[in-house]
Amino acid sequence: MKQALSPLLFCALFSTAALMAQTTATFENFDIAAESFLNDSDGSGGFSDGNIFLPNTYVDDPSFPYWTGWVISNTTDTLTAGFTNQYSAITGGGYDGSATYAITYASPATTMQLTGDAQGGGVAGMYITNSTYAYLSMRDGDSFTKKFGGETGDDPDYFLLTIKKYLNGELGPDSVNVYLADYRFEDNSQDYILDDWTFVDLTPLGDLDSLQFSMSGSDVGQYGLNTPAYVCVDNITTLDRPTSVRAYLPDLAIRIYPNPTANLVNIDWREDGPAQGGLFDFNGMLVSQQSIVTGIQQIDLQHLPNGTYILKVQTPKGFISRRLMKL
Repeated sequence: MKQALSPLLFCALFSTAALMAQTTATFENFDIAAESFLNDSDGSGGFSDGNIFLPNTYVDDPSFPYWTGWVISNTTDTLTAGFTNQYSAITGGGYDGSATYAITYASPATTMQLTGDAQGGGVAGMYITNSTYAYLSMRDGDSFTKKFGGETGDDPDYFLLTIKKYLNGELGPDSVNVYLADYRFEDNSQDYILDDWTFVDLTPLGDLDSLQFSMSGSDVGQYGLNTPAYVCVDNITTLDRPTSVRAYLPDLAIRIYPNPTANLVNIDWREDGPAQGGLFDFNGMLVSQQSIVTGIQQIDLQHLPNGTYILKVQTPKGFISRRLMKL
C-alpha cells in the first residue's frame, strides 16, 4: 500500500512537546565575579547548565596546580598573549553580547555529557570561537608555536575541532569538523583564524548521550599538537524528549529511500500497527507530522528548504530516528 502524506503541523494525535523540546545552556546563571573564572578548584567535579554537564578535574599540585576538562569564564582580555590568558575568548565575551561562556582544553579529548530529558536525544548545535591564547598564538607565533602561514603566508596551516558522539557507551563513526583556522587556500586572502561566535550544526550526529571534543592541526612537534588546544563554546541547545518517549529501539523495521532526495521520500514501515512520525529541522522545530502505517508511504519535501532533517517515528514501545537530507 502506498499512501501520500501531507504536513499536518498541529495534529492532535501527536504533539510536538511529546517528541522534542529544546533547552539552551547559556552559562549566565553561574555566580561568578566580573573578569573571573570557575576552574573547579572547589572540587565539585564539573558544571551543570540546561541539560548538559561539563566534567572537570582540578589538581592542586603545590608546584603547578592545573585543571582538565572544562571551565566557566567571563574574562574579556583579547590582547594578552600566552598561557596566563588561557581563560579568555577572542570575542571578549559570550555569544550575542552575553558575559559568560565555557572553555575546554581538548588535549587529550574531552567530553560534554547530556543530562535529564536530553539523554539519548540530540544536540541542535552550539556556538564556538577561539580562545585568545590560541588565536594570538596562531596569528603571531611564539616560542612554542609557529605563525600560521609562515613568513610568506603560503604554509597550509590549519587548526581543527572534531566533534563526535557517544550513544550507550559507544563512540560513533560520524563527526562534525570545524576549522578554527584554515590557511590551506590557494588564495591567501581567504585564509582565516576564527574570531567571532560561529554556529555549529550538530543534528547530523543524531541521537546521543555525550559529545567528544578533540583538536588537531598542522603545527605538530615531538609531543603532539603545538597550537594551544582550547576552544570556547556558548548557547548549547539540546533536543530533549520526556522520559516516556526516550526508549530508543534501533531494531524497528523501517526503510527510508531515496536519501538524499530533492522531493519525495518513501517510508517503508514494516512493523505491525501504526506509528506517529515527526520531521524536525536542524533547530529542532517540528515542520511536519503524520501517521505512519504498515507498508510504503511517501512524504513530500518539496516545500521545505534544503538541509538536514531528523525523522522521529514513535510507537507505544519507544522510538526510532533517521536522518534525512533534502537537496
